[in-house]
Amino acid sequence: MSAAAAPGVTATDKAGTAPKHPRSLPLGRVLVYTVLSVAALAWALPIWWTVINASKSSHDFFFHSFYSVPREFDLLSNISAAWTGAGLGTGFINSLLYGVVGAGASILIASLASYAIVVLRIRGGFTIFLAIFSATVFPLQMYIIPLFRMFNSLHLYDTRVGMFLFYTAVSVPFCTLVLRGFYSTVPRDYREAALVEGAPEIRVLQLIYMPLARSAMLVLFLFQFTWIWNDLLFGIVLTSSPGVRPVMASLSSLMGVYAGTSFPVVLAGALVAASPTLLLFFGLRRHFTQGLTLLAKRG
Repeated sequence: MSAAAAPGVTATDKAGTAPKHPRSLPLGRVLVYTVLSVAALAWALPIWWTVINASKSSHDFFFHSFYSVPREFDLLSNISAAWTGAGLGTGFINSLLYGVVGAGASILIASLASYAIVVLRIRGGFTIFLAIFSATVFPLQMYIIPLFRMFNSLHLYDTRVGMFLFYTAVSVPFCTLVLRGFYSTVPRDYREAALVEGAPEIRVLQLIYMPLARSAMLVLFLFQFTWIWNDLLFGIVLTSSPGVRPVMASLSSLMGVYAGTSFPVVLAGALVAASPTLLLFFGLRRHFTQGLTLLAKRG
């Protein structure tokens, strides 16, 4: 019979193997985690301060510390006042329409253009691409006066149709740049096999190229929707009535109405205006990551 092991001594210790200790994180990873934590805190604190101050009453806001917890929870009443004041509710709906229609239409147009240029290889395709992309060479602010005059002459000023056309046209060049690069990486054998089966070109685009580019299109939709939603300059220049203005222009008008008397209403309006893009990003974050990875590999 073997001798019993001494109390507190394991078989591993008897074999001469040192007990395992948890590994410490490398210094580089600790630094990365620290930087990311500081960045997350710097991003979250302004949102937190906006939320707590949007929840205050006017008396609480002006007579207590900016960083204090609200003594009266008035967030819903402030949101209601912001929604009805200065047309913020109408601007919210307008921006939803402009963002969805403008981003969706620009992606569809860019997809058709990219397919014609890269896959069908139409004559002068690269020249057409340069003509489309050349609109982004100069800052958009340079086109304010020509755009204003053109919209006036075409009776598009202060109309939703005019805003749809503007946002779609502005978004097409970048979408074309991205989808042109993506479609050029798709093997041509897919198209040739579909044509042999009798599929027309539009079905090849619809059933092969567009599904493969789904993640890239979702990333483009997120980018273009966010840009359209956050636009203030052209929303002010090309519109004048609250029934047509986008949400950021309405939020600017709201500041003029409430900034001196009830600033929590303005902050509540800012929360309402910021919510769609945040919800869209978190809802599409999986596709966003996949799309960026796919574009990086194929770009």
